[in-house]
Amino acid sequence: TITERDVLDYCKKNLTGYKRPRAVEFRDELPKTNVGKILRRALRD
Repeated sequence: TITERDVLDYCKKNLTGYKRPRAVEFRDELPKTNVGKILRRALRD
């Protein structure tokens, strides 16, 4: 399985500094609206 460290290491090798994520969070499901779109504001919390 892939780990948070694996993702961050990959990004460090392949992306410039400003494009790298500060953190990685794995989730089983994404919050969605009734229509099925992803609730991005709920992800920020």
